[in-house]
Amino acid sequence: MERRWYYIGLVAVAIAISYFDRQSLPVAIASIQKNIPLSNQQFSYLGTAFLLTYAAMYVLGGRLLDVLGTRCGFVLIMVGWSLACALHAAASGFGVLLLARLALGAGEGGGFPAATRVVAEWIPAEARSTAMGLINAGTAVGSVLAPPLIGFVLLHSGWRAVFLLSGALGLVWVVWWLFSYRPNGNTLSVNTLDARLTASEMTWGKIVKMRNVQMFVFAKFMSDSAWYFLLFWLPKYLYDARGFDIKHVSYYAWIPYAASGVGSFCGGWFSSWLLRRGYSLDFARKLSLGLCAAGMPVVMLVSVSPVQTAIVLFSIAFFCQQAWSGLIMTLPTDIFPLTIVGTVAGMIGFGGAIGGAIFSLVAGRMLQVGFTYATIFIFVGSFHLIGFLAILLFAGKIRPLRAVDLKHGEFA
Repeated sequence: MERRWYYIGLVAVAIAISYFDRQSLPVAIASIQKNIPLSNQQFSYLGTAFLLTYAAMYVLGGRLLDVLGTRCGFVLIMVGWSLACALHAAASGFGVLLLARLALGAGEGGGFPAATRVVAEWIPAEARSTAMGLINAGTAVGSVLAPPLIGFVLLHSGWRAVFLLSGALGLVWVVWWLFSYRPNGNTLSVNTLDARLTASEMTWGKIVKMRNVQMFVFAKFMSDSAWYFLLFWLPKYLYDARGFDIKHVSYYAWIPYAASGVGSFCGGWFSSWLLRRGYSLDFARKLSLGLCAAGMPVVMLVSVSPVQTAIVLFSIAFFCQQAWSGLIMTLPTDIFPLTIVGTVAGMIGFGGAIGGAIFSLVAGRMLQVGFTYATIFIFVGSFHLIGFLAILLFAGKIRPLRAVDLKHGEFA
């Protein structure tokens, strides 16, 4: 295996661990509530706490990675979130759980900016969406493993052991990363170096003013409002609305997450295939994103479908969402020089996490006051379409920016 694809696999494992970690609470919630009673509103606060610090660290972590470099930055991020995950095991009440979720979000927020930098450092443009799709498939691996493995640990060792196991996995990965990863300094041309130097002098304020950055952030805000609801609330929906117990969740909840992994790969592969067929970068990315958005409204039918059909509909939505996610996080590598890739990816991820945090609160409040899951699924099914229209109409052409574009401001 070429070194660059070995590194992509290594990062995919890290992302898998992060999604296993964040799924530990939703899957174990029924067991946790036997010791720590939690209302729907408190459960939504836990999801929001994670996403608020996750959002903040997306921005700060992206900039940190641009300053420290990928290798050292990823070590700090992974150690932080692994220790935070283990902290959940010490909880005896809502307050410690809340603190642990805040700390976990602060650590995991740097994961995807780091992944985006690895892709920008090592992968040529025509293969970047495939590489990001493979990395994004790590989200599915972690999520697929979470229900059965966590269910097994819950039945044999209790919920505290779940979080200790999750933290240990992250620390083992850190050792692997330190022994394996090296940055790539062999891809610089004169034009690339000029653009990187120009970009490195850009402030946050100037980057935020770029129209395409604003549209990507908005699109991620919309799509992740849907994604984090599905991610955090699917097990609880199966418990509450479908009468599942821990064994049933362990048996069936992994299926949509498996579909999300297939979607991650297929979305990236399809966009790369279009590029190899001679289509432009702009067309390849936008067509792929549009097809993903078009599949999301199927989730509106979940609440009126038999449980077997509902699992299929969730699977379609998860497939489309994660294909979308891998593609939209590829865009910074398509457009921006490496010296600000982490920063831009962090801003995009920040938008997504804030969207997820806000909608988690809204959804929790809606359920608390008597709205049904059916109403929420109507919103969830429309968000990606709104985000895609923003990109299509206002983000401009997807193409690499040159030094002259950055000097004069590619803001329109």
